[in-house]
Amino acid sequence: MIYFDKVSKIYPDESVALNDVTFTVEPKEFITIVGHSGAGKSTLLKMLIAEEYPSAGSVFFESANIHRLRKKDMSKLRRRIGTVFQDFRLIPNKTAFENIAFAMEAAGRTDAEIQADVPHVLDLVDLGSKMWSFPHELSGGEKQRVAIARAIVNQPDIIVADEPTGNLDPINTYDIITILKKINGLGTTVLLTTHNKGVVENIGGRVITMEKGKMIRDDREGKYIL
Repeated sequence: MIYFDKVSKIYPDESVALNDVTFTVEPKEFITIVGHSGAGKSTLLKMLIAEEYPSAGSVFFESANIHRLRKKDMSKLRRRIGTVFQDFRLIPNKTAFENIAFAMEAAGRTDAEIQADVPHVLDLVDLGSKMWSFPHELSGGEKQRVAIARAIVNQPDIIVADEPTGNLDPINTYDIITILKKINGLGTTVLLTTHNKGVVENIGGRVITMEKGKMIRDDREGKYIL
């Protein structure tokens, strides 16, 4: 489904974020990308949603070269990718329901679909009782669960989660990883970055290890080796 073909990213100051990275992501995989800060983990994910462009190489989603898509086609692609960030990125003056509804409105969904689907995804992340709470009324773990609900509400093919547990305590971290595993079990591909050894061991599965922009390991069974 996704193919990174000899991808490099070099910034104008000559710092190297990615160096000749090649790997394939199959449908329904759960891949954990690990490495120290500055290893290139986040840059890899940003390539998928065209927040970053490669200096060399190509990134394909199915048969499409992501960075050569027209604006209209890029919008369609982004609707197939749900994103979750470390800092939640919720709209502070909107409730949990409204934050998720906003993502549906942007995708052109109807009011009837919004009324039906938002409560469903909030229940999926165990937040049905917090539907009308504002972000400042939620804990960090609850905010991240709202962010995940927002990411999955339009039924994307892929979830991209960039350090989603980086600001959370161990209990909330476990809850978030459990939810992502549940989503993956329903058939959604998940790409997650982390530097948390416990997260890697909890997930198991395939682990890609990055170091100074290079992919130094690609293990089919989860291990955290740095």
